[in-house]
Amino acid sequence: MVKIAILGLGVVGGGVADIIADNCKLIEAQVGQPVELKYILDIRDFTGHPLEKLVVRDIDTILADDEVSIVIEAMGGAHPAYDFSLKALQAGKNVVTSNKLVVAEFGAELLEVAKEKGVRYLFEASVGGGIPIIRPMLESLAGNDICEVCGILNGTTNYILTRMKRGGITFDAALKEAQDAGYAERDPSADVDGIDSCRKICILAGLAFGILPAPETVSAKGIRSVTLRDLADAEAAGCSLKLVGRACSSDEGKTISVAPCFVKGTNPLAGIEDVYNGILVRGNALGDVMFYGMGAGKLPTASAVVSDIIDIARGGSMTAHWTAAPEGSFTDGEDAVSEYCIRLPRKLDQAAIKEADGEYTYIVEVAGSMLAKNYPDVIAAYKMI
Repeated sequence: MVKIAILGLGVVGGGVADIIADNCKLIEAQVGQPVELKYILDIRDFTGHPLEKLVVRDIDTILADDEVSIVIEAMGGAHPAYDFSLKALQAGKNVVTSNKLVVAEFGAELLEVAKEKGVRYLFEASVGGGIPIIRPMLESLAGNDICEVCGILNGTTNYILTRMKRGGITFDAALKEAQDAGYAERDPSADVDGIDSCRKICILAGLAFGILPAPETVSAKGIRSVTLRDLADAEAAGCSLKLVGRACSSDEGKTISVAPCFVKGTNPLAGIEDVYNGILVRGNALGDVMFYGMGAGKLPTASAVVSDIIDIARGGSMTAHWTAAPEGSFTDGEDAVSEYCIRLPRKLDQAAIKEADGEYTYIVEVAGSMLAKNYPDVIAAYKMI
């Protein structure tokens, strides 16, 4: 019998407990033996809860129990989630997490400890919620030299931009709708300021290139400043406005960034709307492959966690191999010449794709680092991908 412990019975932890209970026969058939939830670590009062008898208050109870072979970290935040994950690995227990913050900040260290202790640190649910992306990149695409990974990595911002476009409403109004619908937190900063997407693209870059960039070194911009005119400009350019995390590798070096972009209609990311996520991976052998689905939610995220539990229980060996990126390994890519859609309060010597209210929208080719110098009066500028 495989015995597990869940740290934190919140949304994700509760979803994992539900799936383990509801699909116990299916899981047992896949693993070849039962998977049993033995402990739940949580400081809250669970009097009257069906799982009340499994609740413990001290992580040492779990660490000292040799029967527990898999610990699911579903606490969120950096601490004590990182600290407990580290202790569990050091105690010779496998750890599964959905915590993108911990993976992005401490993943290189935790993977090294897992390797030293002969256990595994898995995090399928940390990027894309229920979308399978970690395992396919490590296994199915293992024969490819991956040169680019980019995606719509945050369902909240995608929902907000979709509502602005469809409903003709402002960012503030769309954000309130997202909060009322439960898609956005009361403090939406992590989502709308690009922090969540930044952590996820760092993890994907680590998988793609073998070195994990620190989130604080990444240029990350959010969507607070997006206007209805920006969305209209995108439509005029044959594009959709999306918050995109992007990491690329070429002979010129590696780049990584998070920013709202104009996604061309020929790009499969352009049609992804509402709370859905999409991740595009480009390899030298396979070419482009697209991963699409629900990027968050109790059961989609929990299903990805359970897939990691099953993989460990089966005796699988798949694991990520990366090290912390040395300083200067990645740039923001703004020195390269790219297509931009810009809006100015004046005319240029070329045809505008849109003009209204004394403002003119153009598509130009320029290095991002030269935008302000070449167009000092630019009102808005979006890279086109």
